[in-house]
Amino acid sequence: MTAPATGAPTPRLADPQVRAVLLDRDGTLVHDVPYNGDPERVRPMPGAAEAICELRAAGLLLGVVSNQSGIGRGLLTARQVARVNARVDALLGPFDVWEVCPHLPGDGCACRKPRPGLVLRAARGLGVGPDRCVVVGDIGADLGCARAAGARAGLVPTPVTRPEEYAGEPTAPDLLTAARRILAGGWAA
Repeated sequence: MTAPATGAPTPRLADPQVRAVLLDRDGTLVHDVPYNGDPERVRPMPGAAEAICELRAAGLLLGVVSNQSGIGRGLLTARQVARVNARVDALLGPFDVWEVCPHLPGDGCACRKPRPGLVLRAARGLGVGPDRCVVVGDIGADLGCARAAGARAGLVPTPVTRPEEYAGEPTAPDLLTAARRILAGGWAA
């Protein structure tokens, strides 16, 4: 069987326990534009479209889990965030589930990464256990929320990722490499 877009063989999933991939939005799927409320400023990260296509072709469910404290800070509205998310969906999706935390870091909510709420809600929304999910992000909070929820995780470091956040953790140089490692069963632990 071939993937319709490229004619390449359909990717196969080496680890049948993995049913879903949950991705951070800013810095992982799309370039990080701080407090972005403008859909026209959305630019996919290199390899993101191919990565999503390969994960989807392998039959995985896909979700986005994103801290959006700009809402709590009054810098963005929930409607602006929804419009940016819709643009990400138009460019890379559609994604099966979106979970957004609008709270400030000090609010003490259960959903703000590194707490597990976003991953737990996304897994529930997809109808899978968090242990069947792989979370891909770009900072330590993404790893922390995955671990707290009982999911697998790994990072695609960017210039804002601090080395101590990923020492000894699974990493990939870009999202396409991460996707291929997930499919091969040898990336996220």
